[in-house]
Amino acid sequence: MISKVIDNNSVSVIPEDSDDLLTLRRIIKKGDRIIGDTTRVIKQEKDFARPDKGERIRIRISLDVEKPSLDNVLDRLRIRGIIAESSNESVPHGSHHSFIIKINDAITIFKKKWTRIEIKLVRLKNQKLGFLLVAIDTTECGIGILKGTHLQIVPNIYSDSSGKRYKTNFNIEKFFENVYLAISSSIRENEILIIFGPGETKKKFVNFLEKTFLKKHKIELVEGIDSGGEDGIYTFTKSDVMKEIMSESKLATVSSIIDEIMFRANKRSSKFTMGFEETQKANQFGAIESLVFSDKIMQSQDEEKIIEFLNDVDGKGSKVFSVDSTTDLGLRVTGLGGIVSLLRFPIYT
Repeated sequence: MISKVIDNNSVSVIPEDSDDLLTLRRIIKKGDRIIGDTTRVIKQEKDFARPDKGERIRIRISLDVEKPSLDNVLDRLRIRGIIAESSNESVPHGSHHSFIIKINDAITIFKKKWTRIEIKLVRLKNQKLGFLLVAIDTTECGIGILKGTHLQIVPNIYSDSSGKRYKTNFNIEKFFENVYLAISSSIRENEILIIFGPGETKKKFVNFLEKTFLKKHKIELVEGIDSGGEDGIYTFTKSDVMKEIMSESKLATVSSIIDEIMFRANKRSSKFTMGFEETQKANQFGAIESLVFSDKIMQSQDEEKIIEFLNDVDGKGSKVFSVDSTTDLGLRVTGLGGIVSLLRFPIYT
């Protein structure tokens, strides 16, 4: 999430992925004021205009928050409230409105007083590492954009190679150029490029990039992933080599936490929890060391209750991580009850 402090009460933010929208849900509360652009239907007063029709226009409003909520289907955050100010005279102040915040939407959050946890959440997101994953072989190339624990897959790029040894007119340079164009349009400044796949194609592609690619991006060549395309991307995100290469990434950290929970479960240790009730009880004793929750927990439990719980855990010095269903880790956490944690000491029921 991109954020900029305006003054002691106001921060401008731009969510970059669904994880950022979830973070904004933890920050925005009833009584806050949100400033941003939205659309509103304005009744037309022109001659011959139909009285039941209106024109949807874009306006800038200040909204006093009454109820924030996550959308269960799309990557968006819905903010219900009362319009305090607007850039259009036709929009009455004091009327109700729903603000829909999506990825890359810019808003300003005004609070009378920011809590320590809210400040931490805004600043923490500025430290998120970005990676662009490339799984390439002679027939196809898969590209994945990884930010935090959210994985976005770009459609596979296919070469003209049939895989037959007798085919001699295959131009691998042209294939590399197409992959390079896709990478150039996807990668952002300071993101790390990680390249893997079967055979020697990945090495040839790295040599190609060294001649053409901008020097400001770090390139990592990874061995041990024997799949290309989209399958190769998913194989990499579940591998041990991912945790070694991306040791400072959020995905690698969460993966290590899940592995440790499964290890303790097999050892019949009591220093972990699965599910909301167990984890909630552990938090009452201040026992939680690290907590991981899936976005799906919001659909199975009361959303406001979960948000208050997560912020309380964070306030006690525990590490809190979110995962979504775009990765295997998100699906695993969902299958374990939607929320799991490692404990500093065992809690017995």
